[in-house]
Amino acid sequence: MKTRILSLLLLAFCASASAYDYDPDIGEEINEVCAGCHGEFGQGSEDGEYPRIAGQPAAYIERQLHLFQDRKRPNLPMVEHVEERQLPSEDIFHIAQYLSRIQLKTKLPPVDEQAPDFDAYARLLESKQLMQIPRAPGDVKKGRKLYRRECGSCHGREGWGRPKKGVPMLAGQYTDYLWRQVKKFRKGIRIHDEDDPEEELLNDFRDEELRDIFAYLSTVDD
Repeated sequence: MKTRILSLLLLAFCASASAYDYDPDIGEEINEVCAGCHGEFGQGSEDGEYPRIAGQPAAYIERQLHLFQDRKRPNLPMVEHVEERQLPSEDIFHIAQYLSRIQLKTKLPPVDEQAPDFDAYARLLESKQLMQIPRAPGDVKKGRKLYRRECGSCHGREGWGRPKKGVPMLAGQYTDYLWRQVKKFRKGIRIHDEDDPEEELLNDFRDEELRDIFAYLSTVDD
């Protein structure tokens, strides 16, 4: 039903307090494996084949990794990486915390490159942490109105998610990736609500409506 959330990336869950103390060094080490597909800073791939995971809520990342591990979210590329002997719960906690703390920028702040203290290497590293979603086709005005009515209460007014509730961002995510998740939800490959696996949430939206919503989301980081 349209009055329920448009959750393209969220599988409902209740986050509980962790028994582990976060160690950023462990998170960074684990991320060396993730970076092979998702990029050094969790920015994903430009074609949307691999999603952005940087800045997503830690609780959401943890939940998705456990779903991959339990084969409740089918994904062949993830199988070899999430076997419990390779990625125990403690490691899942550390990588989720690590990725959630990465904040990608949409533009570089102006600097004087002729200044004596200008650090070219630091500037290069900073540029690697840039990410801006290309403008997607659709009616942005209609998409904004529809998004705020149907999705904003859960995913945030501008689509940046709700970290404290473990609700993922939709803004700042690749449009092609979002479309693929729509197809998976509609086919039942991904389940939006584990308590109601037969729910057909996204079937209530026409493709034209989703197109406009995605057009709006693609402009949020402008």
